[in-house]
Amino acid sequence: MPSNRAARRLQDIIDNAHAIFTYTEGMDLTAFEEDRRTYDAVERCLQRFSEAAAKLGDLAPVLMPDQPWQKIRAFGNVMRHEYDAIREDMVFEIATKDLPGLCAAAAEALRLWDSPKLP
Repeated sequence: MPSNRAARRLQDIIDNAHAIFTYTEGMDLTAFEEDRRTYDAVERCLQRFSEAAAKLGDLAPVLMPDQPWQKIRAFGNVMRHEYDAIREDMVFEIATKDLPGLCAAAAEALRLWDSPKLP
C-alpha cells in the first residue's frame, strides 16, 4: 500500500489552491494589487503549495506528468530568496490561470492514489 505522505502532500496542494480560489473570488488584477492582505495570503499559500510539490519529489511527475514541476519548485525558491522581484500580476496570473488545472490534476491523482497502477 502506498505511503500516506504523498496523499497528504496532494491534499496540501488541493487545500491551498482552494484557499487561493476563495481569497481571489470575484477579484480582478486591480483589486488584487490593491488588497495587500489578500496578496500576502495568496503568496503564503503558493509557498506551501511549492513546498508540498518539493516534498512529493520524483513522485510528482509520476502522479501528474503534465505539470511544470520544475517551475513550481523554482517559484518556491524565488518566493523565499528573491521575494522583492515578484510582481503582483505574476502571482495573480498563477492563481487564476495556472492553479485551476494543477488543482484538478492533484485531485485526480489523489482520487487514483489507491489504484494499483500507481507506484
